[in-house]
Amino acid sequence: MYYREYPPRPALAAYVDCLWAARAPAHASQHRVLPDNCVDILWQDGGQSGRTPHSAFVVGMMSSPILAAGSDARRTLAVRFKAGAAGLFLRTPLQELNDQRADIALLWGDSDAARLADALWKREQPERQRLALIEAYLLQRLHAAQAAPAAAVQAEQHAAGLIRYALAALESSDGSLRIDDLAARLGVSRQHLAALFRQRVGLTPKLYARICRFRRATAALRHTAAPDWSELALTCGYFDQSHLIHDFQQFAGAAPQRFLLSA
Repeated sequence: MYYREYPPRPALAAYVDCLWAARAPAHASQHRVLPDNCVDILWQDGGQSGRTPHSAFVVGMMSSPILAAGSDARRTLAVRFKAGAAGLFLRTPLQELNDQRADIALLWGDSDAARLADALWKREQPERQRLALIEAYLLQRLHAAQAAPAAAVQAEQHAAGLIRYALAALESSDGSLRIDDLAARLGVSRQHLAALFRQRVGLTPKLYARICRFRRATAALRHTAAPDWSELALTCGYFDQSHLIHDFQQFAGAAPQRFLLSA
């Protein structure tokens, strides 16, 4: 399978983690996608046969693994947003997209979605040029958001700053920071922080932190042929091995040992 990531242009770097392109071989089998604390928008062409219509959709925050279907050699172009940033471009509370795949036309309108899809696929052009069209449209939406009334922009900046701090704190602690302590640092109640997280990130702070810890554990497994499961659990911030197993069952759909064998 072909897969390549590209850095965003500087004006989008605060919001976009990367742009990416992929193409699966014809009749590719399903593959498992794990929760990664990201929101992506994907654009796909009609496949090798040309009989499948173009599609464009958002994949919201995930709290469990999904099986991505194989394809008829469809090309995919996508943007992966940094945590907490997608809502600025989608203009919808992100908790409504959790564990969902939503047609981008429902969020952006049929005409805007269709114009971008036509520009992407109506003729052959280099991959990076297609991705530049996506970036240009994202910048249009960003500029529109920044042109809102001053009071709205100020409120947006305050909430965004709070979320950025909270996300950085959770990421740097690999999810081990207590949510009560995080709320105290920010000078807000736990309930206010949870509501803001659901709206702007999609998940609750606690669930986001759990996925941070799970991602640390899966990263550690990639470098360990024969892990000591109890030691791995403690190193990654779990109470014990059963706690580690519980999270792997939820986020990977398999116990750690089985996950390691299938990775």
